[in-house]
Amino acid sequence: MQFLKQQGITIHAWVSSVGDIHMEELKSFDADAIYSNDVRCPSPADAERMIAYIKMLRDKGDTTGGIISSSIQGVKAGIGEPVFDKLHASLGHAMLSINAVKGFEIGSGFKAASMKGTEHNDPFVNHGGKITTSTNFSGGIQGGISNGNDINFRVAFKPVATIMQPQESVDASGDPAIVTGKGRHDPCVVPRAVPIVASMAALVITDQLLRSRLSRL
Repeated sequence: MQFLKQQGITIHAWVSSVGDIHMEELKSFDADAIYSNDVRCPSPADAERMIAYIKMLRDKGDTTGGIISSSIQGVKAGIGEPVFDKLHASLGHAMLSINAVKGFEIGSGFKAASMKGTEHNDPFVNHGGKITTSTNFSGGIQGGISNGNDINFRVAFKPVATIMQPQESVDASGDPAIVTGKGRHDPCVVPRAVPIVASMAALVITDQLLRSRLSRL
């Protein structure tokens, strides 16, 4: 993170949903707000709802999953590779290596599957002498290479498998058995994973930056 800061790059990650509770989309927020509550959601009202939901499930002996959103600012255009080491592929590889992660999407993600090209394309515009795009459905990466826009992605986490309720299963002989979780287990791991997502993103961006230095003549 210190190295990236010297390059003008910042990385933020936050909890954007827990179960069916989705954070209201904010145009901007103070990064300090992410760590202002136990669930690490920058929207105070939504954070309270998420915390209440997690506590309710904990009391019932159940668990829930959620989504962590992340944004990387300051990555210059030209970072990444067009084939085997696409920037978004490297990010996906890193995120899917985290325990309990079941999904990764960048930019418009799965929503793109229901959009038309006329809706999804990011038109290039001249904004005060700087060439940029009017939208960012690509999530800051085109053809596996950064385009200078913010890199936005989301990571989906599954519910914790160990629940404090009886579950039907089978024993080593294949006979019916009942399993009940024991010990201390989080009802939701998503808040704990926020710094992990940010750290994994930092490792990927650092690797790609160093590779780009070696590939230039």
